[in-house]
Amino acid sequence: MAGGLLHCMDEAAFLQTHIDQHGFLSFLGLTVEDLEPGRLRLRVPYDEKLTNTGPGANGQVHGGVAATIADTAGGLAVRSTLDEPTQTGVATIDLNISYLRPAAGDLVCTANVVRTGSTVGVAEMTIESETPDGKLKEVAVGRGSFRIFD
Repeated sequence: MAGGLLHCMDEAAFLQTHIDQHGFLSFLGLTVEDLEPGRLRLRVPYDEKLTNTGPGANGQVHGGVAATIADTAGGLAVRSTLDEPTQTGVATIDLNISYLRPAAGDLVCTANVVRTGSTVGVAEMTIESETPDGKLKEVAVGRGSFRIFD
């Protein structure tokens, strides 16, 4: 990615503005925590409106929230590797999520780009959740392929 650290900070602000103006991502309270070329960390704060309901749900975050944060982080991480990240679009081609355990706290997703080609980028994502004692524990892992549009 051209421009070094300053460019990355500018891109993080751009991404946060995009998220804040996006209805669904804004509803989730998604925030950019860290960004460097090929790596991105996002957070969704725990909120009861994002939990499963019914017997046995115990305040567990709905799996779709984990899939959404993984999809978003993967696509944005791929975008961070591009020469013109704020001018180039990406769209999900394929997304695979493996759920490991329930989440009942904030979700934090770290996406790492495996490869970015001329038309497709691939990223791996790890989703962690805060436990009551404040530690992060892995709750899901994923991998996504993203189409790159000029």
